[in-house]
Amino acid sequence: MATLKSVVKSRDTRNFIMRVLRFIPTPIYISLYYWAATGKWPDLKHPTYFNEKLQWMKIHEDYTKYRDYADKIKVRDIIEEKIGDGYMFPMLGKWKSFDEIDFDSLPEEFVLKCNHDSGSVKVIRNKSALTDKDIESLRKFYKSRLKQDFYGYGREPCYKGIDRYVFAEKFMKDTSGDEGGIKDYKFFCFNGKPEIMFIATDRATDVKFDFFDMDFNHLDITNIHPQSGKVIEKPEKFDEMKALAEKLSEGIKFVRIDLFELGGKIYFSEFTFFHGGGFNRFYPVEWETKLGNLIDINTK
Repeated sequence: MATLKSVVKSRDTRNFIMRVLRFIPTPIYISLYYWAATGKWPDLKHPTYFNEKLQWMKIHEDYTKYRDYADKIKVRDIIEEKIGDGYMFPMLGKWKSFDEIDFDSLPEEFVLKCNHDSGSVKVIRNKSALTDKDIESLRKFYKSRLKQDFYGYGREPCYKGIDRYVFAEKFMKDTSGDEGGIKDYKFFCFNGKPEIMFIATDRATDVKFDFFDMDFNHLDITNIHPQSGKVIEKPEKFDEMKALAEKLSEGIKFVRIDLFELGGKIYFSEFTFFHGGGFNRFYPVEWETKLGNLIDINTK
């Protein structure tokens, strides 16, 4: 098992389960979720595993200061302040509801998503070809998404209280010829120091995760998705990406810095404070301990 999504296939059923459980105190809720996802109970008193420490921090650390980091609109100002302009995909507009979207003002290709959640991306490749049925399907999807409190799913406190919008970004084409789509480069950073990273490939079909150390040596790690089994070349901008990850993660006990590389240019994707919500186990299990040892918490 990996996540509630993998166990309960129906989104409506998952939403119902979350509504039923939303009043359960956070320590009990995340313990139940952790057990459902991993088959084991977390040690929340004296955590040692990486995922256990993420759960502990949900309960004991103040993540309200990172709310704007998790907000996919407000984070733009943070990125510009920390590393400068030009690292974000251009934003084309934001709206409080789907019905406020002025489609006439948007180009033929664009991307829609919500600012307060994960997994709400819709890529529009041919606006003129959208039918009334297509529009209604999008309306239903985003109406549902804008109602959802993403904090409630994994009790990730950085998402709590974000003002919800649907917004549009410029569609950025991958010119590398990779049929798997844009590659994600995700750096695990501990107090400003990247330790390992993984590359997500084949996003359009069956996503693969390949982990590397900071010298770009491949690591035999499996986490929720299989390895690609392919030889992955070191990205041309790897050292620059590593430097950006260092700068963006300064002073944060743990954060995953997600980046893209397109046309020889680096773009910021997002801050992820709880990789996999803290529910995706690492194999071999020794990596749970290795990564856990990098998070310094005081449980006394």
